[in-house]
Amino acid sequence: MRRLLLTAAAATAAALTLTACGTTEPAADDAKKPTERITLTDASGTKVELDGPAKKVVGTEWNVVESLVSLGVDPVGVADVKGYKTWDTAVPLKNDPKDIGTRGEPSMDTVAQLAPDLIVATSDLPPAAVKQLRKIAPVLEVRPADASDPIGQMTKNLDLIARATGTTEKSAQLKRQFQAKLDEGRKALAAAGLAGANYAFADGYVVSNQVSIRPYTSGSLIGAVNEKLGLKNAWTVKGDESYGLAATDVEGLTKLGADVQFAYIGSDGDKNSTPFAGVLAKDKVWTSLPFVKKGDVHRLPDGIWMFGGPESMGKYVDSAVAALTK
Repeated sequence: MRRLLLTAAAATAAALTLTACGTTEPAADDAKKPTERITLTDASGTKVELDGPAKKVVGTEWNVVESLVSLGVDPVGVADVKGYKTWDTAVPLKNDPKDIGTRGEPSMDTVAQLAPDLIVATSDLPPAAVKQLRKIAPVLEVRPADASDPIGQMTKNLDLIARATGTTEKSAQLKRQFQAKLDEGRKALAAAGLAGANYAFADGYVVSNQVSIRPYTSGSLIGAVNEKLGLKNAWTVKGDESYGLAATDVEGLTKLGADVQFAYIGSDGDKNSTPFAGVLAKDKVWTSLPFVKKGDVHRLPDGIWMFGGPESMGKYVDSAVAALTK
């Protein structure tokens, strides 16, 4: 699971139950109306045709699974269910989906047994795997991240999945709520005198007793959210073109200014993901950093998926604002 976390690949899927409103039976004419077909073009340029809103949906990455759950669609199949439950408690699963395997290597047999209406995948999945999945059911492929427009990509994916599942009104509501969170958070930080404050967000992991740190640059989703909050990204390293993530070590932290506020997310469910509160506690470089000495290090709550959708990002805003203004 950790290997896939580091490449930010993830998988998910969902099923939407449609219920009729009111206490009367639908008119005979309405009952005879054929379900309107849905035609979409996904991130790969493939035309995806559905007989109607997808009800039985499989997701191969956690960010698309989160979008499904946020939209009110309970996926019938999810990649690495245990991992999702560890890393994304901000938007918990409401059902008990079938585990379809890892995010990078879903089980084709398991997916086929679920007989889904739709499979939502990301372009992080190998093309050969996507090709196999298309033989099972329609596949809606999305680009999971874009460092040139992280928030725009997040909402674009949400809207596309909403169109496929007949939940466009919910998508619009989620976007409005997220914008309100940003506005509230920005005002709260400004009121606390933190407008323009230097801020560095990262995560870290331990492999073979070696600590690696992953800076979230301005091209990351969280980096883009931070800037909307009026914070200044303190990282000077360059991130990748999709996720806006970089790589450094403990010595690399010495390049951050003395006035920086440093925040991170780990998970108690993955002990290798919490070096800042673990092995670094006795590291002389770490303990000598000015922001560490001043206590300007903030561990944000577990379970906020750093590559998720508007609900995870909304909860991130609440957590970051609370940490910086306490």
